[in-house]
Amino acid sequence: MTIVTAGPPPQTPGDLAEIKIGHASSLPVSLLFVGRALRTLWSNRKARIGLVILAVIILIALFAPLLAPYSPTSTDFKPYQTPNSTNWFGTTGNGQDVFSQMLYGARVSLFVGLVAGILATLVAVTIGLVTGYRPGIIDEVLSFVTNLALVIPGLPLMIILAAYLSSRSVWTIVLVVAFTSWATGARVMRSQASTLRSREFITSAVFSGERLFRVVFREILPNMTSLVAASFFSAATAAVMAEASLEFLGLGNPNTVSWGTILYFAQQQNALLTGHAQQQNALLTGQWVLVFAPGLAIALLAVSFTLINFGVDALSNPRLREK
Repeated sequence: MTIVTAGPPPQTPGDLAEIKIGHASSLPVSLLFVGRALRTLWSNRKARIGLVILAVIILIALFAPLLAPYSPTSTDFKPYQTPNSTNWFGTTGNGQDVFSQMLYGARVSLFVGLVAGILATLVAVTIGLVTGYRPGIIDEVLSFVTNLALVIPGLPLMIILAAYLSSRSVWTIVLVVAFTSWATGARVMRSQASTLRSREFITSAVFSGERLFRVVFREILPNMTSLVAASFFSAATAAVMAEASLEFLGLGNPNTVSWGTILYFAQQQNALLTGHAQQQNALLTGQWVLVFAPGLAIALLAVSFTLINFGVDALSNPRLREK
């Protein structure tokens, strides 16, 4: 006699959907938010283009030693060469390969943009949360400092700070740029924090005995994520342009290989004419690539941050999302 036992009932599509939802809900909330944010960014055409451009620049910076055909500091080539089969972007007045310098220069420009953007955003978030959530004497003092930083022109202030600092390292430029780029973000953060502090969920958290640190960083800050990201990309864009400007003006380390220093030497390179060393612009020697290539690279990096910022705006405003 054969005994037949009943197996589990067949799974319907509804059961499978419940399993998938249950599995997704078991994931950390932070991972779900990051995944949803990335999908929203990728669905925006402008942000998608910006992400692709930024990814290419990051890959070039990471694999520059493998991609560069020569050392960026090698002076083994004939100076003032126009683009040719050996030197794709020509050579500098010191006989250095411009194409190799372009690949290595992505490292410094990207590093300054990202690190200065992070530092400026940290300062902006800290000051914005403090002044927005706790009005009083501290709010008045920090708001006065913020307004003062907003009315002072950024580039002249950066030039003065960089000129009077003895160190000319990359970190000096990072700190100078971060010090002069936080005010706008802090003003936006303060306005948003002032709006959120009167919401019911913040009042409930305060009455339930939550500590100040938890209320600010677990209740208010998560509702400002898109503003923080937008502040970062805005600061990073300003940092890339500021670094190139300071290097072009000769306020950086001339021994550093970056897109800004390439532009600086393109403007200040020396040519031996009639037995005397004279300054000669790269455009006058027909080396237009020496000016065009780093300028285009700086513009592309800044544009990538700006395009990604459009997608970040769509995170906080569903009306801006593309259908």
